[in-house]
Amino acid sequence: MNYRILIVDDSPLLRATARRAVLQAGASAENVREAQNGKEALDALSKEPADIVLLDINMPVMDGYQFVEEKARRPELAATRVALVTTEGNKKRLARMTELGVEHYLRKPFEPEDLRALVGVMFEGK
Repeated sequence: MNYRILIVDDSPLLRATARRAVLQAGASAENVREAQNGKEALDALSKEPADIVLLDINMPVMDGYQFVEEKARRPELAATRVALVTTEGNKKRLARMTELGVEHYLRKPFEPEDLRALVGVMFEGK
């Protein structure tokens, strides 16, 4: 699969786990990038677009909520799809994220199979 994926999480372990799951779902290694926070993700997207962003919410520098708000203001990122992979459980915040275009949600801790299934669903929806 030629989908470009950006994994955004402040935990190196979670990024590595997500990377393995995405590769097992059929993504090619050269199309998977990582960022430690929302600011790094926006910088990465300005250099090279992604089709799918797997996004944590609770991160330093720029959290996932701020990232999604900023993404919504940038027309050039409109085609980039976002799925949350997070411990966040605040229903109001999650509802607001959906209003801003987040399509899917996976609660941490997750099983790798669950993330593979999520990515598969997102691939099918492209």
